[in-house]
Amino acid sequence: MKLLTKTTLYFLLAMIPLLAGGGYLLFRQFSREIDHRVDRELVYDEIQWVQYVEAVTADGSSFILRAPDLLIFPVDERPSRYPSISTTQGQKARDNIRIPFRQLSHVVAINGVPYQIVIRKSQEQKAVLVANITTIMLLVFVGLGLATLLFNWIISKRLWRPFRASLQKIRHIELQQMDEVRFEETATTEFNELNTSLNAMTRKLHSDYLVIKEFTENAAHEMQTPLAIAQTKMELLLQDEALTGPQVDTILQATDALGRLGKLNQSLLLLARIEASQYETTDTLNLVDVTRKYLDLFAEMIQDRQITVETEFVGDFTVKLHPVLADSLVSNLLGNAVKYNRTGGRITIAVSERRYCISNTSDTPAIPPQQLFKRFGVPAAAPGHSTGLGLAIVKRIADTHHLYIAYAFEKDMHRFCIEAPGT
Repeated sequence: MKLLTKTTLYFLLAMIPLLAGGGYLLFRQFSREIDHRVDRELVYDEIQWVQYVEAVTADGSSFILRAPDLLIFPVDERPSRYPSISTTQGQKARDNIRIPFRQLSHVVAINGVPYQIVIRKSQEQKAVLVANITTIMLLVFVGLGLATLLFNWIISKRLWRPFRASLQKIRHIELQQMDEVRFEETATTEFNELNTSLNAMTRKLHSDYLVIKEFTENAAHEMQTPLAIAQTKMELLLQDEALTGPQVDTILQATDALGRLGKLNQSLLLLARIEASQYETTDTLNLVDVTRKYLDLFAEMIQDRQITVETEFVGDFTVKLHPVLADSLVSNLLGNAVKYNRTGGRITIAVSERRYCISNTSDTPAIPPQQLFKRFGVPAAAPGHSTGLGLAIVKRIADTHHLYIAYAFEKDMHRFCIEAPGT
């Protein structure tokens, strides 16, 4: 959920109870004010009628008046000091409907005679007035709420614009161009603090990237040179006729170890370069062409091990990939398919526009998922075999170029499939 949506929801959760409570309080206060005004009118009317009855009964006569909204008659009760005012229900004259009334009831001594005075005032107009005002208040509150939400959305969107601009830069940032990225100063203190931290972070990352790039470039050159010299010296030693059989075996073992060390060095440097994004993706390559090239390079090895290769190229699998990485991707998958195959085995290569698969027979069991792309992973079921760095390199290339790689083992066949994004 977006931050603006969350803010709006929290705002609504806070505003709705406040508006409802405020509306209820206004309604009660308005109703009380109307009742208070009606009560004052009732008391004023009572005073007027008391004065009138006093004048009429001054000669000792009695007075009786019965009307729908007014009752005055003598009673045999003690006079009360204050009138009683309450809301009652009554029937509207000439209509068979019941409406609320505000009623004053008071026993008053007039010329020594207690009289019951009952005065009622219809609350029908109050009910209509309250209903109209309530409707107006609801409309005002709804309009106010909608306007507040709209203004809150507009203001929030404007206030968060610097953050979105910084986020957009972060999404499209690249290590090679990180030194050119600058997060501008804004009018908001918090965003200025964020952008200052981002500027410091990008400078540090770019500095670290340059250090790693320089190290890998130097290591690629400096480490390969002594390895090549050592291998050359070993080959010269092998030409010495005075060597004994055990000495020759020892030199051959050392030469083999140096060769593995050279390949390991190249693989580790390749991984470091991939992780440091030192291979700029500029070309769109067809992996079918790369596969045909490496089939020719592995042809002699395939023939020696009597491996049958079946190809099914139904489409061109094109990816935006650096040529070095494309070669490494295909050579590692195809090299593993040859290396770990059985004599007289089979390799199947199926390629379409969205999918690239290499399958091979093997005597080794399925690779556990937790060991599949792990560097130098050794499956528990096959302790004599290591996954080395080849699959780790394939996985890293796929991840950095948004390709999906899947592994399956069915009927003694290891199958690796690479799928393009959106498949």
